[in-house]
Amino acid sequence: MNDQAEALRNLVKQQELLEEGRITRVVTVTSGKGGVGKSNFSLNFALALQRLGKKVLVFDADIGMANIDVLMGISSSYNLYHLLKQEKTIWDIVQEGPEGLNFIAGGSGFKDLLELSAEQLDGFAQEISKLHGKYDVILFDTGAGLSKETVKFITAAEETIVVTTPEPTSITDAYALIKMVKAMDVDVQFKLIVNRATDYREGKQTADKISLVAEQFLQLELPSLGIVPDDPHVSKAVKRQVPFTVGYPGCDAALAIEKIAKQFLEIPERHAVSSGVKGFLHKMFRLSR
Repeated sequence: MNDQAEALRNLVKQQELLEEGRITRVVTVTSGKGGVGKSNFSLNFALALQRLGKKVLVFDADIGMANIDVLMGISSSYNLYHLLKQEKTIWDIVQEGPEGLNFIAGGSGFKDLLELSAEQLDGFAQEISKLHGKYDVILFDTGAGLSKETVKFITAAEETIVVTTPEPTSITDAYALIKMVKAMDVDVQFKLIVNRATDYREGKQTADKISLVAEQFLQLELPSLGIVPDDPHVSKAVKRQVPFTVGYPGCDAALAIEKIAKQFLEIPERHAVSSGVKGFLHKMFRLSR
C-alpha cells in the first residue's frame, strides 16, 4: 500500500515537472470577415495538433457568434461569463470534446472583460494563469473583423493565424486587419491560411498576392502556413455537427489540416517565440489599463 502511495506521489511529481518545463504557445486565429471557415479551421487544426501528441485548449473568443461547441454537437453548461462573474473556476469551464480535446465555450463574456474593475481583472488573470504549463498550445478563436475585442487578443498573443479565402473581399479584409494591427506597432507574428481554394494553384496565388503586398507596403513578412481545399465533406460534417477531421479523416481538407499542423510544429525550431500564458496576460491587461 505504501509502495502504491509512493508511486502515485512520484507520478504527480513527474507531471508537475513536465508542466513547469512546458512552453505554452498562445495563438489567435482570426479573419478579416466572417464566413471564411475560421472556427472550423481552429477546431480541426487543434484536433490535428493533438493527434501529433500536443496537449491543446481551444478558447472560443468570438463574441456573439461563438460556435465551437455547435460544430462539435456539444451543449456547453458553462462559459467565460461564469468565470468573469466568479461563479466558476477556470477548471469548471474547461470542457472536453472529441478525442479528449479541451475547450472553453464562448459567450457574451468578452465584452464584459473590457468593463471589469481592477479587482475583477486581477481575479480573472489569476484564473487564466492557471493554464500556464498545462497545455502545449492554446488557440483563441477570435471574432472576425476589426472589433476592439479581437484586436485585444491579437496584440496580446505572439502568433496570429489569419484565415482568408480566394474571394477578393476576403483578401481585402484580411489585409486591412493586418495593416491596422501593424500600425499599432506591436510585435505579432502573422501567418496565413488560405481556405476553400479551388485547387493548390489558386491557393498559392492568393497567399503570394497577400504576402507580396504586405512586404511591399507594410514591410511585413507574412508566411503561408498552408492551403485548405474547398471540400464538400466539410459542409457535410457541419450538418452532422462533427469535426471534418473526425467524420471524414481521409478527405482532402482533413489531409491538408494534418499537413498544416505538422508545419506549425516545426516553427519553434526556426523561431523561439513564446513567453506563454503569463506573457499573454501581461500584454492583454497592460493594454486594457
